[in-house]
Amino acid sequence: MAEGLRERKKRQTRQYISDVATGLFLERGFDAVTVAEIADAANVSVNTVYNYFPAKEDLFLDRASGVIDRMSRWVRGRGAGESAAGAVLRELREEVESVSPRVGLMDGYSDFMRVVQAAPALRSRLWAIQQEVRDNLVATLREETRAAEGDPLPDLIAGQIDWVHQTVMAHIGRRMVEGGTPAEVSREMLDVLDEIEELLSAKVLNYAVRGA
Repeated sequence: MAEGLRERKKRQTRQYISDVATGLFLERGFDAVTVAEIADAANVSVNTVYNYFPAKEDLFLDRASGVIDRMSRWVRGRGAGESAAGAVLRELREEVESVSPRVGLMDGYSDFMRVVQAAPALRSRLWAIQQEVRDNLVATLREETRAAEGDPLPDLIAGQIDWVHQTVMAHIGRRMVEGGTPAEVSREMLDVLDEIEELLSAKVLNYAVRGA
């Protein structure tokens, strides 16, 4: 019980520091805020901040860990008769149709995106996260299809599926910054997803179909 309480305290402290930092970043911009200022506002030491967040970028992108294996989870959870690309398209449609904040369909996401767009360090970190997402997907496709070593298909298919995901996220971010409401952007994205699926080849859409 004591260990559980300590872990809960750590989670609460981490979340509080992140919330304080995010508020400052949204108010003043990422580059204008120092870690020392965040520590002072959160009433903790600078060392405490770094104990929870190894880099300043982690304070703003603190939920990235949940994104890195998202497509891999979707692929591993696909149903019988469903392909890898089909699973990702289905999951994205469900997220978009439900106006889910997990894909940026929420009030305030435009403010988040403006901070990212204005900070080269955040854009660089997002690019690195995208590479991790793709690498995880490649590994998942290799495992799911038992691909032979040197088989290029898992890499090629992962690139196509990753393009789908990145295109959807980029479009949502752009439209939210332009002033679209979550409901409006949701309706637009359902049409975009239909167009995306039409652009994918049969080889991509029928890769890694799960047997009955």
